[in-house]
Amino acid sequence: MALKAKGLSKAFVWALMGLLFIGLIGFGATNLSGNARSVGTVGDEEIGIDAYSRALQNQMQRMTQQTGEPMTVAQLQSSGLDRQILGQLVTEAALDWEADQIGLSVGDEVLAQELQGIGAFQGPDGQFDREAYAFALDNAGLSEREFEMQLRDDIARSLLQGAIASGNRMPEAYVDTIVQYAAETRDFTFAILDNSDLQSGIPEPSDEDLQAYYDENIERYTRPETKRITYAWVTPDMLVDTVEISEERLREAYEERNSEFNMPARRIVERLVFSSEEAAQDAAARIESGEASFDDLVEARGLDLSDVDLGVVTREDLGDAADAVFDISTGEVAGPAPSPLGPALFRVNAQLAAQETPFEEAQPALRDSLVLDEARQVIQRQAGDYDDRLVGGATLEDLARETDMELGEVDYAGESGDGITSYPAFGEAVRSMQPGDYPAIVETGDGGLFAARVDEVLPEAPRPFEEVRDQVLTGWERARITEALEGNATRIAERLREGATFEGAGLEPRTLDAVSRTTPLDGLPEGSVEEIFTLDEGGVVVLPGQGRVAIVRLDEIVPADLESDQAAQIAEQLRSRAAGDIANALTSAYVEDIQRRAGVEINQQALNAVHSQMQ
Repeated sequence: MALKAKGLSKAFVWALMGLLFIGLIGFGATNLSGNARSVGTVGDEEIGIDAYSRALQNQMQRMTQQTGEPMTVAQLQSSGLDRQILGQLVTEAALDWEADQIGLSVGDEVLAQELQGIGAFQGPDGQFDREAYAFALDNAGLSEREFEMQLRDDIARSLLQGAIASGNRMPEAYVDTIVQYAAETRDFTFAILDNSDLQSGIPEPSDEDLQAYYDENIERYTRPETKRITYAWVTPDMLVDTVEISEERLREAYEERNSEFNMPARRIVERLVFSSEEAAQDAAARIESGEASFDDLVEARGLDLSDVDLGVVTREDLGDAADAVFDISTGEVAGPAPSPLGPALFRVNAQLAAQETPFEEAQPALRDSLVLDEARQVIQRQAGDYDDRLVGGATLEDLARETDMELGEVDYAGESGDGITSYPAFGEAVRSMQPGDYPAIVETGDGGLFAARVDEVLPEAPRPFEEVRDQVLTGWERARITEALEGNATRIAERLREGATFEGAGLEPRTLDAVSRTTPLDGLPEGSVEEIFTLDEGGVVVLPGQGRVAIVRLDEIVPADLESDQAAQIAEQLRSRAAGDIANALTSAYVEDIQRRAGVEINQQALNAVHSQMQ
């Protein structure tokens, strides 16, 4: 049967077309067919070699745009993205097979409407242009028949998926139960005990005490797997003392950046344009009389202030309105005055005075900038030489001895720190390196270069006690303070349960109201919210932290107001998320069923051929 897709979401179709043409027109259709036509089949639906190739190329382009580094097929395979792409194509083929089995198709009228709405096929007048259509498809390596078949399949597939995913709703009783749980709050009172609340200090620990604490908490003092790395590097900052900039070059730079050092007077302005001089005069009179403000006029036109904001402007920017605007003070309204769009009122929000910086004052900043630029260029000119030296057998020590590069060593466990470890490029480069790997020249990202060598991989192991003794002492003292405070807090908590007040117990209480399960409580120990929500009204709990202890009394359990805006928002989010999860689960189950009924075959030889030709 033929179904017309009048109910098909326009947003979906536009998104579909956008993705399709970014991929097709951006890359073209690479012919990798050879003797094989497909990389796999679902029933009698083929997954074309060209379709798989384009999908790989699209993903590689997206990853390149995200990372700034060229993406290869090998990298795509190592990350498993090639299998994800193949899986998506198998899913699409399964849905196409099912649509064909049940006779689901899209009529010519709907197809024509969709073609006419695609921007790539429109002429200057915004109407469908057959020459533009043919040109775009030719660039994409597709015939009209091929593209229209794909478009029909895409729309039919969306109809089938929409039928599966529609109508999934969570029972309202379940929604109410979850909302009641998520939106209820607690009112409670608490006080904090710290070291100042101890009547006596803690004793000095013996070496045996510290050793025992070290052994009991050995995971805190265990070093992760660490790479001992030697590196040679050079940065623009290292070369600044060797770079000379002539006064002539400084003056040239000053002239090039004249608008930066010498700026005319400016104003931050909003402009409201009117259809006629009479309308603008009437609006100005209303402001003058106090009947309306500039904000009122903007709002009455259905605009936001961002719609009338001109930003920072000069006299030149304002044209014939310059005198009127520059003659008023901050907060005042000028006009009516002419503008390119018609008579307008202008409101000045700030006045920026002219700025003049003579060459002598600008010279230090210019020199700093030019020196760094020149240092970057020097490094880039030397990059090829560094690389040639490494290829020729030079060591990092040789580079440091014979060039501007400096030698360094670092034990690196993946943390960003000072020096070279502060550069993300360093972490990315050494993450997969092993002893014996060949050093390569890598850019730091700020104009510098480095090359690194892994000398040794130190396995995860406890740090020697003497190396971390100070940390162990701090941890032991904090634990003893917490233990002593917890004992005091337990006795106070018992008094509170018997009816005593915080003040009566010598404490300075604080009260928090309407605390939800997701409210951050920076002043209380970690995990406090979870503990508080387990209490009954009037319940008291002691919550130990690190060197401090909280005593909390629950004053009131406040049930969720199911009629509130917050509850309604939570309920809507819950329904939407649940419907999406159910739809995804149903779609996955349906696709699996289709694949079992139709049968799936993958041509690994064809996949390998595609990968090889794209290397």
